[in-house]
Amino acid sequence: MREIYFTMVNPGRGTPLARKFPMSSKFPQSADETDDTSETADAIEGGEEKARSGIQSIEVGFRLLNVLTHEPRAMMLRDLAQRAGMSPAKAHRYLVSFQRLGLASQDPVSGRYELGGFALQMGLARLARVDGVKLARIALSELRDRLDQTVGIAVWGNQGPTVVHWMESSYPAKASLKLGDVMPLLSSATGLLFAAYLPRSKTQAMLERELAATRKTMAEIEPLLAEVREHGAARIEGMLLPTIHAFCTPVFDSTGDLALGLIALGHEGAFDTRWGGEIDSALRACAADLSYQLGYSEQER
Repeated sequence: MREIYFTMVNPGRGTPLARKFPMSSKFPQSADETDDTSETADAIEGGEEKARSGIQSIEVGFRLLNVLTHEPRAMMLRDLAQRAGMSPAKAHRYLVSFQRLGLASQDPVSGRYELGGFALQMGLARLARVDGVKLARIALSELRDRLDQTVGIAVWGNQGPTVVHWMESSYPAKASLKLGDVMPLLSSATGLLFAAYLPRSKTQAMLERELAATRKTMAEIEPLLAEVREHGAARIEGMLLPTIHAFCTPVFDSTGDLALGLIALGHEGAFDTRWGGEIDSALRACAADLSYQLGYSEQER
């Protein structure tokens, strides 16, 4: 590689100094620029694994934002630092930068810290782009393959709880269900879930029609709906269709309202109907992750 000489002047002595730099080199102008160049070189030399290693200081600082996100009140520096697992002095340095970026703010009177305005903008931007059904379809694909059970998604439509996505197992249940089917409120796991969690103003008309058809009263149904809320999910064992069992688990949105229900169903003998069993636990974990992605916080309920 051909080299070129630059003449530099020592500011202390005024003595010309000769320095050699390769033609392909970029003359270092500042410490920051030198650091960026070295980081780029490190990433290239380390390959893909190096590039995926991340920046540790960002992950450390994120612990402060994570604490502020889950704490309903503004926090003193010492408490915030303790919860984040770092010293107050270290936490303060991160918070100064977060305040400049709008990720955190400090009350000028009490000195307490909370999330800043840009954190709100980030959250709103995420919520505006999220599609619960799309996320659920992706998640259920993996769940169906893992459990080998028929799974689906239901939302509240004009006529009631409506199936909007369906994925069959390797041994399809003879459930005779199809996309667009409206599930009964009182004899299906899906219907019971929506009846238990939606405001009565939405479900009242449909409830009255089914109660009249079955000659039951609301007083007889209330304990059933209370049981759904107690378990945090609905379960049916052969009620709608003989030998077919089902779970329906709620997914909540950022306001704490029911966004959709995750369904799993299968044949008697091949379907684990236990609370806390494999199917129930897998559905709950999937629903909890989807609720989180939709902005739901358990503290809201």
